[in-house]
Amino acid sequence: MLSRWLGLSALVILLDQASKFYITSHFAYGETLPVVNVFSLVLWHNTGAAFSFLNDFGGMQRWLFSIIALVASAWIIWLLRKHANQTLFAFGLAMILGGALGNLIDRIAYGYVVDFLLFHWDAHIFPAFNLADSAITCGAALLILDSLMEKRHGTVTR
Repeated sequence: MLSRWLGLSALVILLDQASKFYITSHFAYGETLPVVNVFSLVLWHNTGAAFSFLNDFGGMQRWLFSIIALVASAWIIWLLRKHANQTLFAFGLAMILGGALGNLIDRIAYGYVVDFLLFHWDAHIFPAFNLADSAITCGAALLILDSLMEKRHGTVTR
């Protein structure tokens, strides 16, 4: 059962890295391609965490976030082993694991994370992100949903 969840994480990593490879191969840094009025593709580098948090922190954030990703990944794998039969919970963890490792690959290889999905409305710009960030966000939402469903049904198995 664990292999199914690790396979999902590997698929997230593969899709994330393939999309980043495509963007970095076809865009110059800062280049933007409008797709629809509220969405563009762009090539940006993020040396910080989510939404460029600590982006200008002097370089130490690369290693800090790398260590955090490694520790979190080990913990997630332990949780997946323990709860592999809890589908929604394990699905959420696998998505987070794949996203964390996808961004970790960028941090180690380049010193930054490649971001390319940009939503905007007039002059308001939501920080650019990537598929790994999306997987982490979706995984977190699934963990919240799983927790709410457990509370509603009165079952706590963790």
